[in-house]
Amino acid sequence: MIASNRPASRLTRLELLREIGLSPHWQLRESPVAVSATPAVPARPEEALAHRTGVDGVAAAPARSPVLTADDRAEEIAGMGWEQLRESVATCRACALCQERRQAVLGVGDVTADWLFIGEGPGAEEDARGEPFVGPAGKLLDAMLAAIDLQRGKDVYIANAVKCRPPGNRTPEPAEIATCAPYLKRQIALIQPRLIVLLGRAAAHALLGDVGSLASLRGQSFAYPAPAGSAYGIPVVVTYHPAYLLRTLPDKAKAWEDLCRARTLMRAAKTAAAESASQPATRPT
Repeated sequence: MIASNRPASRLTRLELLREIGLSPHWQLRESPVAVSATPAVPARPEEALAHRTGVDGVAAAPARSPVLTADDRAEEIAGMGWEQLRESVATCRACALCQERRQAVLGVGDVTADWLFIGEGPGAEEDARGEPFVGPAGKLLDAMLAAIDLQRGKDVYIANAVKCRPPGNRTPEPAEIATCAPYLKRQIALIQPRLIVLLGRAAAHALLGDVGSLASLRGQSFAYPAPAGSAYGIPVVVTYHPAYLLRTLPDKAKAWEDLCRARTLMRAAKTAAAESASQPATRPT
């Protein structure tokens, strides 16, 4: 019932709406209302971004975290310690390999090792367990280490060119290797090994670039740039990946030759380091 002294027929539209409880939500506007250039301050700080006003009264989108460039990302990784590195690898979304992985695989072993072995990428079992070389290829690698008096985890560190499993255990692509390269470079800087053994073509590509076939790289002398405080580069030996050797048994003899050469280079590196340490420091004149 309309509580007004005037007849209902003489009430204005606004009065009628007010009487039935719809005002002011249903009030007709004669002209658009301009958006204030200075909106009310939100009650909570997190609401501030949603209420910010941009050009011409259009609400601005919430600010986003800046995306790192490749150079900025590499610089950030270059300053990480082991814990930061593990966390960064575990949460990395820099390439498409992260989409199908169960977990990223940084590496395993002695972080002050003289020997650094680098493979291509995690396989299915490595992806499941979070450790490199744990399947049949891993067993063969362990046997290869034992043949030159080495043991996984003792003066040996094992890593991969890429930290996430490529779909179907395929060979990592150059772009994927390049995306993971800052992680591998930082691992080498932290470990400072005396010798690096590259297992397979992708590992050779990661450290040496696209410089030829694996067969052409075997037996050649390479050196990784000297770590800080050292006058010597790190000798690099290229050999076959254990998974390849499982499929191509005759090439095991060639891999044995590569391991023997690596052992000789390690002895030479240790001798050179001992001689350098025994020399008296020269004083500036």
